[in-house]
Amino acid sequence: MDEESEHTTPSVRATYDRIAEHFAKTRAYPWPETEAFLADREGAVGLDIGCGNGRHTELLAAGCDRAVGFDVSREILGTARRRVRDSEASFALVQADAAALPVGTDCADLAVYVATLGHLPTRERRLASLDELGRVLRMDGRALVSAWATEHDRFDAETGFDTTVPWTLPGGEEVDRFYHVYDPAEFRTDVTDSGLDLVECWLSSGNCYAVVGSG
Repeated sequence: MDEESEHTTPSVRATYDRIAEHFAKTRAYPWPETEAFLADREGAVGLDIGCGNGRHTELLAAGCDRAVGFDVSREILGTARRRVRDSEASFALVQADAAALPVGTDCADLAVYVATLGHLPTRERRLASLDELGRVLRMDGRALVSAWATEHDRFDAETGFDTTVPWTLPGGEEVDRFYHVYDPAEFRTDVTDSGLDLVECWLSSGNCYAVVGSG
């Protein structure tokens, strides 16, 4: 999730701080696509951008000497810290903007950027975050990127669009979450326009996915 700043809608970080505890409880298991991507891969450093409760960071830690999860929501990072305490995995957690990661260039062998790109409210910011992913990946590194697709059965659209999707808390309160929902061609274009090297692109479970390398 992107940092609250002059570049973002003011609700992005506040939204996930508000829903963090309930959201984390519904996200206990990693996505099958992420498991498949990481199954035969390993490296010295793995990064999880928009890590949420750390479910994918934990997978990275199993195949990397060092894993780091980044998220802009302080409250949701708190749920990830509990995951570290409750598991055998060891990984670091850092509050950070997806488009300004506080790590060096060419430092990561593996990265996952899952279900976060669409939260950035402008194409400029989404491209900047993809550029940042390219910056931190080593030349032979690989990353998995995903975003909600128009093909998801909850949407009725052929082209990408901005929307809000409510999260319902216990008790019935609804908290709106910003999304840019991608059409597949637009997703491919943004990945390639960012300068990342597109290795593979596909649709699965209503999401656009891409395996990318440093451009």
